Amino acid sequence: MVVVFVTHNYPRHAGDLPGAFLHPLARALSERGHDVRVVAPADRGRGGREPLEGIPVRRVRYASAERETLAYEGRMQEAVRSAGGLFRLRALLNALRDGARAEAQGSAGPAVLHAHWWIPAGLALPRELPALVTLHGTDGRLLRSSAVARWLGRRVLRSARVVSAVSPELAAAAERVSGRSDIAAHVQPMPVDAGLLPVSRGGGGAVVLARLTPQKRIELALRAVGQLAQDGDPVPLTVIGDGPERARLESLAGLLPNGATVRFTGTLSPAQVAERLATADLLLFPAKDEGLGLAAVEALIAGVPVVACEDGGGVVSALRRHGGGVVTAATPLALAEAVRALRKPEHAADARRAGALWRSELAPARVAEVFEGWYREALGA
Repeated sequence: MVVVFVTHNYPRHAGDLPGAFLHPLARALSERGHDVRVVAPADRGRGGREPLEGIPVRRVRYASAERETLAYEGRMQEAVRSAGGLFRLRALLNALRDGARAEAQGSAGPAVLHAHWWIPAGLALPRELPALVTLHGTDGRLLRSSAVARWLGRRVLRSARVVSAVSPELAAAAERVSGRSDIAAHVQPMPVDAGLLPVSRGGGGAVVLARLTPQKRIELALRAVGQLAQDGDPVPLTVIGDGPERARLESLAGLLPNGATVRFTGTLSPAQVAERLATADLLLFPAKDEGLGLAAVEALIAGVPVVACEDGGGVVSALRRHGGGVVTAATPLALAEAVRALRKPEHAADARRAGALWRSELAPARVAEVFEGWYREALGA
Protein backbone atom coordinates (compact mmCIF):
# COMPACT_ATOMS: atom_id res chain seq x y z
CA MET A 1 0.00 0.00 0.00
CA VAL A 2 1.17 3.54 -0.78
CA VAL A 3 0.46 6.03 2.02
CA VAL A 4 0.95 9.72 1.24
CA PHE A 5 1.06 12.07 4.23
CA VAL A 6 -0.11 15.58 3.35
CA THR A 7 0.76 18.12 6.01
CA HIS A 8 1.91 21.69 6.61
CA ASN A 9 4.37 20.52 9.30
CA TYR A 10 6.92 17.75 8.94
CA PRO A 11 10.48 17.67 10.33
CA ARG A 12 12.95 19.34 7.98
CA HIS A 13 15.83 17.31 9.40
CA ALA A 14 16.46 14.73 12.12
CA GLY A 15 15.60 16.22 15.51
CA ASP A 16 13.48 19.04 14.07
CA LEU A 17 10.38 19.82 16.16
CA PRO A 18 7.59 20.93 13.75
CA GLY A 19 5.41 17.91 13.09
CA ALA A 20 7.93 15.67 14.84
CA PHE A 21 5.21 13.34 16.14
CA LEU A 22 4.28 12.39 12.56
CA HIS A 23 7.69 10.94 11.74
CA PRO A 24 7.52 7.89 14.08
CA LEU A 25 4.20 6.93 12.45
CA ALA A 26 5.69 7.25 8.96
CA ARG A 27 8.68 5.12 9.93
CA ALA A 28 6.54 2.48 11.64
CA LEU A 29 4.28 2.19 8.59
CA SER A 30 7.36 1.85 6.40
CA GLU A 31 8.68 -0.92 8.66
CA ARG A 32 5.35 -2.72 8.18
CA GLY A 33 6.09 -2.85 4.45
CA HIS A 34 4.17 0.18 3.17
CA ASP A 35 5.50 2.75 0.71
CA VAL A 36 5.21 5.94 2.79
CA ARG A 37 5.70 9.35 1.21
CA VAL A 38 5.25 12.88 2.55
CA VAL A 39 4.12 16.09 0.87
CA ALA A 40 4.90 19.23 2.89
CA PRO A 41 5.62 22.91 2.18
CA ALA A 42 9.01 24.25 1.24
CA ASP A 43 10.72 26.37 3.88
CA ARG A 44 12.02 29.74 2.65
CA GLY A 45 13.02 28.36 -0.71
CA ARG A 46 14.27 24.99 0.47
CA GLY A 47 12.19 22.62 -1.63
CA GLY A 48 12.57 19.47 -3.68
CA ARG A 49 12.28 15.77 -2.90
CA GLU A 50 14.70 14.08 -0.54
CA PRO A 51 14.56 11.34 2.10
CA LEU A 52 14.40 11.88 5.84
CA GLU A 53 15.63 8.72 7.56
CA GLY A 54 14.33 6.64 4.66
CA ILE A 55 11.00 8.46 4.18
CA PRO A 56 10.86 10.46 0.91
CA VAL A 57 9.61 14.00 1.53
CA ARG A 58 8.47 16.29 -1.29
CA ARG A 59 8.76 19.95 -0.21
CA VAL A 60 6.52 21.96 -2.54
CA ARG A 61 7.24 25.58 -3.47
CA TYR A 62 4.35 28.05 -3.19
CA ALA A 63 5.92 31.55 -3.09
CA SER A 64 9.20 33.38 -3.38
CA ALA A 65 11.79 32.17 -0.89
CA GLU A 66 11.39 35.10 1.50
CA ARG A 67 7.59 34.65 1.57
CA GLU A 68 7.47 30.90 2.23
CA THR A 69 6.73 31.38 5.93
CA LEU A 70 3.26 29.84 6.41
CA ALA A 71 4.59 26.54 7.78
CA TYR A 72 6.96 25.41 10.55
CA GLU A 73 6.77 28.64 12.59
CA GLY A 74 3.24 28.38 14.06
CA ARG A 75 2.14 31.69 12.51
CA MET A 76 -0.25 30.56 9.79
CA GLN A 77 -3.39 31.93 11.47
CA GLU A 78 -1.71 35.29 11.94
CA ALA A 79 -0.42 35.39 8.36
CA VAL A 80 -3.73 34.65 6.63
CA ARG A 81 -5.41 37.69 8.19
CA SER A 82 -3.92 39.77 5.37
CA ALA A 83 -4.78 39.66 1.68
CA GLY A 84 -1.21 38.65 0.88
CA GLY A 85 -1.35 35.83 3.42
CA LEU A 86 -4.60 34.50 1.94
CA PHE A 87 -3.05 34.59 -1.53
CA ARG A 88 -0.09 32.55 -0.27
CA LEU A 89 -2.44 30.11 1.49
CA ARG A 90 -4.28 29.53 -1.78
CA ALA A 91 -0.95 28.93 -3.52
CA LEU A 92 0.06 26.52 -0.76
CA LEU A 93 -3.17 24.55 -1.10
CA ASN A 94 -2.64 24.21 -4.85
CA ALA A 95 0.98 23.15 -4.36
CA LEU A 96 0.08 20.53 -1.74
CA ARG A 97 -2.73 19.21 -3.99
CA ASP A 98 -0.40 18.90 -6.99
CA GLY A 99 2.26 17.24 -4.85
CA ALA A 100 -0.23 14.73 -3.44
CA ARG A 101 -1.42 13.82 -6.94
CA ALA A 102 2.15 13.40 -8.15
CA GLU A 103 3.06 11.06 -5.29
CA ALA A 104 -0.14 9.00 -5.60
CA GLN A 105 -0.04 8.72 -9.39
CA GLY A 106 3.61 7.77 -9.33
CA SER A 107 2.91 4.65 -7.28
CA ALA A 108 2.57 1.08 -8.47
CA GLY A 109 -0.04 -0.06 -5.92
CA PRO A 110 -3.20 1.35 -4.33
CA ALA A 111 -2.61 4.77 -2.76
CA VAL A 112 -4.36 6.46 0.13
CA LEU A 113 -3.82 10.06 1.25
CA HIS A 114 -3.52 10.91 4.94
CA ALA A 115 -4.11 14.61 5.66
CA HIS A 116 -2.82 15.75 9.03
CA TRP A 117 -4.96 18.69 10.20
CA TRP A 118 -8.09 19.44 8.15
CA ILE A 119 -6.66 22.87 7.40
CA PRO A 120 -4.62 23.33 5.30
CA ALA A 121 -3.88 19.71 4.35
CA GLY A 122 -7.49 18.51 4.29
CA LEU A 123 -8.53 21.44 2.14
CA ALA A 124 -5.75 20.56 -0.31
CA LEU A 125 -6.78 16.92 -0.86
CA PRO A 126 -7.66 15.93 -4.44
CA ARG A 127 -11.30 14.80 -4.33
CA GLU A 128 -10.73 11.87 -6.68
CA LEU A 129 -8.31 10.02 -4.33
CA PRO A 130 -9.25 8.03 -1.20
CA ALA A 131 -8.30 9.93 1.93
CA LEU A 132 -8.20 9.88 5.71
CA VAL A 133 -8.17 13.19 7.62
CA THR A 134 -6.81 13.43 11.18
CA LEU A 135 -7.63 16.29 13.55
CA HIS A 136 -4.79 17.16 15.93
CA GLY A 137 -5.98 20.10 18.02
CA THR A 138 -5.48 23.56 16.55
CA ASP A 139 -7.81 22.64 13.71
CA GLY A 140 -10.43 21.48 16.22
CA ARG A 141 -10.28 24.80 18.06
CA LEU A 142 -10.93 26.58 14.75
CA LEU A 143 -14.14 24.58 14.31
CA ARG A 144 -15.36 25.96 17.63
CA SER A 145 -14.27 29.57 17.19
CA SER A 146 -15.03 30.48 13.56
CA ALA A 147 -18.20 30.21 11.47
CA VAL A 148 -16.12 30.35 8.29
CA ALA A 149 -13.92 27.53 9.57
CA ARG A 150 -16.98 25.43 10.39
CA TRP A 151 -18.29 25.91 6.85
CA LEU A 152 -14.96 24.94 5.30
CA GLY A 153 -14.32 22.16 7.80
CA ARG A 154 -17.75 20.61 7.23
CA ARG A 155 -16.94 20.20 3.52
CA VAL A 156 -13.58 18.58 4.26
CA LEU A 157 -14.89 16.24 6.95
CA ARG A 158 -17.87 15.10 4.92
CA SER A 159 -15.83 14.37 1.81
CA ALA A 160 -13.10 12.31 3.51
CA ARG A 161 -13.70 8.56 3.49
CA VAL A 162 -12.39 8.26 7.06
CA VAL A 163 -11.93 10.97 9.72
CA SER A 164 -9.88 10.34 12.85
CA ALA A 165 -9.00 12.45 15.89
CA VAL A 166 -6.35 12.26 18.59
CA SER A 167 -8.87 12.54 21.46
CA PRO A 168 -12.56 11.89 22.19
CA GLU A 169 -13.12 15.64 22.66
CA LEU A 170 -11.86 16.42 19.16
CA ALA A 171 -13.90 13.57 17.69
CA ALA A 172 -17.08 14.93 19.33
CA ALA A 173 -16.40 18.43 17.98
CA ALA A 174 -15.83 17.07 14.49
CA GLU A 175 -19.02 15.01 14.63
CA ARG A 176 -21.06 18.06 15.66
CA VAL A 177 -19.73 20.12 12.75
CA SER A 178 -19.82 17.43 10.07
CA GLY A 179 -22.95 15.51 11.03
CA ARG A 180 -20.97 12.26 10.84
CA SER A 181 -21.40 9.64 13.54
CA ASP A 182 -18.34 7.49 12.86
CA ILE A 183 -15.47 9.73 14.01
CA ALA A 184 -15.66 8.62 17.64
CA ALA A 185 -14.81 5.12 16.43
CA HIS A 186 -11.55 6.46 14.96
CA VAL A 187 -9.79 8.00 17.97
CA GLN A 188 -6.06 7.40 18.11
CA PRO A 189 -3.27 9.61 19.51
CA MET A 190 -0.05 9.85 17.57
CA PRO A 191 2.76 7.45 18.55
CA VAL A 192 5.54 8.28 20.98
CA ASP A 193 9.08 7.06 20.48
CA ALA A 194 9.58 6.20 24.13
CA GLY A 195 13.22 5.21 23.69
CA LEU A 196 14.26 8.79 24.43
CA LEU A 197 12.23 8.96 27.66
CA PRO A 198 13.87 7.30 30.67
CA VAL A 199 11.88 7.25 33.90
CA SER A 200 12.46 10.43 35.92
CA ARG A 201 14.57 10.29 39.06
CA GLY A 202 13.10 13.63 40.21
CA GLY A 203 14.73 16.48 42.08
CA GLY A 204 14.48 19.12 39.36
CA GLY A 205 11.24 20.84 40.30
CA ALA A 206 8.34 21.61 38.00
CA VAL A 207 8.45 21.81 34.21
CA VAL A 208 6.29 23.46 31.55
CA LEU A 209 6.71 22.06 28.03
CA ALA A 210 4.80 24.10 25.43
CA ARG A 211 4.87 26.66 22.68
CA LEU A 212 4.53 30.02 24.43
CA THR A 213 1.17 31.22 23.11
CA PRO A 214 -1.91 32.61 24.88
CA GLN A 215 -3.79 29.30 24.51
CA LYS A 216 -1.12 27.52 26.60
CA ARG A 217 -1.75 29.90 29.56
CA ILE A 218 1.80 29.69 30.92
CA GLU A 219 0.99 32.73 33.06
CA LEU A 220 -1.09 30.44 35.32
CA ALA A 221 1.95 28.25 35.95
CA LEU A 222 4.12 31.27 36.76
CA ARG A 223 1.59 32.66 39.21
CA ALA A 224 1.19 29.22 40.81
CA VAL A 225 4.92 28.96 41.60
CA GLY A 226 4.74 32.56 42.80
CA GLN A 227 1.96 31.52 45.21
CA LEU A 228 4.05 28.59 46.43
CA ALA A 229 7.03 30.87 47.06
CA GLN A 230 4.83 33.33 48.91
CA ASP A 231 3.58 30.49 51.12
CA GLY A 232 7.14 29.47 51.97
CA ASP A 233 7.02 26.30 49.87
CA PRO A 234 9.01 27.26 46.75
CA VAL A 235 9.20 24.98 43.72
CA PRO A 236 11.62 25.88 40.90
CA LEU A 237 10.02 26.03 37.44
CA THR A 238 11.66 25.38 34.08
CA VAL A 239 9.77 26.64 31.02
CA ILE A 240 10.76 24.72 27.88
CA GLY A 241 9.65 26.23 24.59
CA ASP A 242 9.47 29.49 22.71
CA GLY A 243 6.84 31.66 21.08
CA PRO A 244 5.28 35.10 20.88
CA GLU A 245 4.45 35.23 24.61
CA ARG A 246 8.02 34.71 25.80
CA ALA A 247 8.99 38.35 26.43
CA ARG A 248 5.81 39.05 28.39
CA LEU A 249 6.18 35.88 30.43
CA GLU A 250 9.81 36.65 31.25
CA SER A 251 8.74 40.09 32.45
CA LEU A 252 6.04 38.52 34.63
CA ALA A 253 8.54 36.03 36.07
CA GLY A 254 10.68 38.96 37.19
CA LEU A 255 7.78 40.33 39.25
CA LEU A 256 7.05 37.12 41.18
CA PRO A 257 7.60 37.04 44.97
CA ASN A 258 11.05 36.42 46.39
CA GLY A 259 11.93 32.75 46.33
CA ALA A 260 10.17 32.01 43.06
CA THR A 261 12.72 30.61 40.59
CA VAL A 262 11.77 30.45 36.90
CA ARG A 263 14.10 29.52 34.08
CA PHE A 264 13.30 29.84 30.36
CA THR A 265 15.30 27.47 28.16
CA GLY A 266 13.82 28.28 24.74
CA THR A 267 13.23 25.47 22.25
CA LEU A 268 15.10 22.25 22.98
CA SER A 269 15.71 19.14 20.89
CA PRO A 270 13.78 15.95 21.77
CA ALA A 271 16.92 14.53 23.41
CA GLN A 272 17.34 17.67 25.54
CA VAL A 273 13.65 17.59 26.51
CA ALA A 274 14.11 13.98 27.62
CA GLU A 275 17.04 15.07 29.80
CA ARG A 276 14.86 17.71 31.52
CA LEU A 277 11.99 15.27 32.06
CA ALA A 278 14.46 12.78 33.55
CA THR A 279 14.87 15.08 36.58
CA ALA A 280 11.38 16.66 36.70
CA ASP A 281 9.16 16.26 39.76
CA LEU A 282 5.99 17.21 37.88
CA LEU A 283 4.68 18.83 34.70
CA LEU A 284 2.42 21.87 34.81
CA PHE A 285 0.02 21.80 31.86
CA PRO A 286 -2.39 24.77 32.16
CA ALA A 287 -3.38 24.91 28.45
CA LYS A 288 -7.01 25.32 27.40
CA ASP A 289 -8.83 23.21 24.76
CA GLU A 290 -5.94 20.91 23.86
CA GLY A 291 -6.39 18.30 21.16
CA LEU A 292 -4.65 15.69 23.30
CA GLY A 293 -1.74 17.27 25.14
CA LEU A 294 1.01 15.01 23.83
CA ALA A 295 3.57 16.72 26.10
CA ALA A 296 1.54 15.58 29.11
CA VAL A 297 1.45 11.99 27.83
CA GLU A 298 5.20 12.08 27.20
CA ALA A 299 5.71 13.31 30.78
CA LEU A 300 3.67 10.38 32.10
CA ILE A 301 5.73 7.97 29.99
CA ALA A 302 8.77 9.44 31.78
CA GLY A 303 7.04 8.84 35.13
CA VAL A 304 6.37 12.54 35.74
CA PRO A 305 2.99 13.45 37.35
CA VAL A 306 0.91 16.05 35.50
CA VAL A 307 -1.25 18.97 36.66
CA ALA A 308 -3.89 20.00 34.09
CA CYS A 309 -6.94 22.28 34.10
CA GLU A 310 -10.60 21.29 33.93
CA ASP A 311 -11.05 23.12 30.62
CA GLY A 312 -7.93 21.54 29.14
CA GLY A 313 -9.75 19.53 26.46
CA GLY A 314 -8.17 16.24 25.42
CA VAL A 315 -5.57 16.28 28.20
CA VAL A 316 -8.39 15.81 30.73
CA SER A 317 -9.54 12.53 29.18
CA ALA A 318 -5.88 11.49 28.79
CA LEU A 319 -5.28 11.91 32.52
CA ARG A 320 -8.54 10.20 33.44
CA ARG A 321 -7.78 7.27 31.17
CA HIS A 322 -4.86 5.91 33.20
CA GLY A 323 -4.37 8.41 36.02
CA GLY A 324 -1.00 9.83 36.91
CA GLY A 325 -2.04 13.41 37.53
CA VAL A 326 -4.49 15.95 38.90
CA VAL A 327 -7.17 17.91 37.05
CA THR A 328 -8.00 21.18 38.77
CA ALA A 329 -9.54 24.61 38.29
CA ALA A 330 -7.74 27.08 36.02
CA THR A 331 -6.55 29.38 38.80
CA PRO A 332 -3.07 29.96 40.24
CA LEU A 333 -4.22 28.97 43.74
CA ALA A 334 -5.76 25.69 42.52
CA LEU A 335 -2.64 24.86 40.51
CA ALA A 336 -0.43 25.60 43.52
CA GLU A 337 -2.49 23.25 45.69
CA ALA A 338 -2.27 20.56 43.03
CA VAL A 339 1.52 20.95 42.91
CA ARG A 340 1.69 20.44 46.68
CA ALA A 341 -0.43 17.31 46.38
CA LEU A 342 1.59 15.79 43.52
CA ARG A 343 4.93 16.14 45.31
CA LYS A 344 4.06 13.15 47.49
CA PRO A 345 5.93 9.91 46.54
CA GLU A 346 2.77 7.91 45.84
CA HIS A 347 1.88 10.21 42.94
CA ALA A 348 5.22 9.52 41.25
CA ALA A 349 4.39 5.81 41.48
CA ASP A 350 0.96 6.46 39.95
CA ALA A 351 2.58 8.37 37.09
CA ARG A 352 5.00 5.52 36.42
CA ARG A 353 2.11 3.04 36.25
CA ALA A 354 0.16 5.29 33.89
CA GLY A 355 3.27 5.89 31.81
CA ALA A 356 3.85 2.16 31.35
CA LEU A 357 0.33 1.81 29.93
CA TRP A 358 0.79 4.79 27.59
CA ARG A 359 4.19 3.47 26.52
CA SER A 360 2.52 0.27 25.35
CA GLU A 361 -0.55 1.91 23.77
CA LEU A 362 1.43 4.53 21.83
CA ALA A 363 4.23 2.28 20.63
CA PRO A 364 4.77 3.27 16.98
CA ALA A 365 4.22 -0.28 15.67
CA ARG A 366 0.88 -0.56 17.45
CA VAL A 367 -0.36 2.84 16.27
CA ALA A 368 0.76 2.06 12.72
CA GLU A 369 -1.30 -1.13 12.80
CA VAL A 370 -4.40 0.87 13.80
CA PHE A 371 -3.95 3.36 10.98
CA GLU A 372 -3.23 0.56 8.52
CA GLY A 373 -6.71 -0.79 9.19
CA TRP A 374 -8.24 2.64 8.64
CA TYR A 375 -6.34 3.08 5.36
CA ARG A 376 -7.82 -0.20 4.14
CA GLU A 377 -11.22 1.09 5.25
CA ALA A 378 -10.68 4.24 3.17
CA LEU A 379 -9.56 2.24 0.16
CA GLY A 380 -12.55 -0.10 0.40
CA ALA A 381 -15.21 2.53 1.11
